[in-house]
Amino acid sequence: MKTVTQYNQWLEIIEHHKHLLLFVKTKNCSVCEGLLPQIEVLESDTSIPFFVANAAELPELAGQLGLFTAPVVILMKDAKEYARYARFVPVHQVVEKLKELKKWEESYD
Repeated sequence: MKTVTQYNQWLEIIEHHKHLLLFVKTKNCSVCEGLLPQIEVLESDTSIPFFVANAAELPELAGQLGLFTAPVVILMKDAKEYARYARFVPVHQVVEKLKELKKWEESYD
């Protein structure tokens, strides 16, 4: 999982990746710290790149994405939001959406 440290970096990422997962956390968030390893492990089962950002360090990213809580998992498809899970993230639903993205990606390769 790669870390996004600047808003301009995020803009480049969404320009160069068809599909991706963004995990947004914040400082002193025990839910974020507990969920992050559960999401990180999913990356090995897919070709879709995963990124992590800290909303407290990137307020512009949080504002542009309309993030008001943490953690947030956002799946992007063609640089557009495909699915969003906030606060209480059902990992099994994230897995299902990743499978859908993978099937979609394979059908257009």
